[in-house]
Amino acid sequence: MTSTMPDIHQAPGLAAVVQRVSAARTLATVHELARDHYAGRRVGTPGGRAAAAWLAERLRELGGEAELDSFPVADVRELYATPVLEWSAGGQALRLEHRRDFAEHLASAELPHPHTAPLAAASEGDLRGRWVLAEAGDWAQACERAEAHGAAGVLTARGTDAEGWMPKMIAGPAARAVPIIALRADLHARLADALAAGPAQVTGSMPLRQVTADGHNVCARFPAPSRAESAGSGPRLLLTAHYDGVGDDPGVRLPAAADNASGVAAVLEAACVLAAVPALRAELSVAFLDAEETGAWGSAHHAPALPADTLVINLDGAAHLHQAASVEAGGPAHALLATLDQAARLVGVPLRAGAMASDNRRYAAAGLAAIGIGMGMPGYQTPAETPDRVQPNTLLAAARLLVATTWLLSSRSTG
Repeated sequence: MTSTMPDIHQAPGLAAVVQRVSAARTLATVHELARDHYAGRRVGTPGGRAAAAWLAERLRELGGEAELDSFPVADVRELYATPVLEWSAGGQALRLEHRRDFAEHLASAELPHPHTAPLAAASEGDLRGRWVLAEAGDWAQACERAEAHGAAGVLTARGTDAEGWMPKMIAGPAARAVPIIALRADLHARLADALAAGPAQVTGSMPLRQVTADGHNVCARFPAPSRAESAGSGPRLLLTAHYDGVGDDPGVRLPAAADNASGVAAVLEAACVLAAVPALRAELSVAFLDAEETGAWGSAHHAPALPADTLVINLDGAAHLHQAASVEAGGPAHALLATLDQAARLVGVPLRAGAMASDNRRYAAAGLAAIGIGMGMPGYQTPAETPDRVQPNTLLAAARLLVATTWLLSSRSTG
């Protein structure tokens, strides 16, 4: 969509504003939100609420009128203890590592304590009381047979990311009547070979339950006194980023530095810079959204309350810009997209069209002009998603792009 060559000299007023963007401030926000204190920022947890309170205070310090807007969230998957999976076959035993070798399947029934039983192939006739090894890609049918025959549970195959992790998720299909454990694909094949060679026994647990939680959006308006005369004369612009994560595993940190402390940091920095621009005519608001990881319920709650002419830019991930930022436009966003593209040219941020399945879609579904932007999430939803993997230059690029887009929208309203 855009070239990589900055052309900001064409807009000298913007150049001065963009130079105020601080990498140090954005990195400090990432490190803060990734602290142990926030425990991965899962919706409905003390850590999530603490993150919301911290962000609200930062927005107030910038002059924003900030408040917390609460809403209910159902069917959040909560892993309350470390699952167990081990098997023995041919005189050998293997104990597997959670999130490296196996992970929770989101449709699993709760199995609080380890249960030991013989293993059976899904095609066998007698499944009662046995762990069932599903064929690859056929977990649902295996579950149906396991439920019908009183099986102990189902083992299915699942892939890993490029670094060998099984990313954590906390929203999914309705729970089945049997426990389901997702086994790394190569280990699933290895277990199938062991079963074909002779009897095998499996011990597994899945301490996974569904809970109802309260989400908290952090919403702020910036009606700076110096802009009182221009109030209502400019476009309504809403900058958003979700602050929630999937939460820590029991005893294991998932700091959620990229998804989405990085996006929050860039939006907060853009607000910091823009709040200090007295000539800004855009009616600027910021929303830090909760419960994106459970189905984007924070934006679903927020979108219906907005005026129909609100322009929305959502940033989900600003940690590692590779060749270009991914951009998805929805709703009546043609003009907003054109402005974003111009801003990207001015500040030298390459853009490309790409799917952004995030909060922007909830705003677009409500009929608003909405754009989603993503700039990379290294270590996505695993213990490897640490602050040191968030690139300062990407944070700068994201914040500058938001500032430049807002500045262009504001300057056009003065004509």
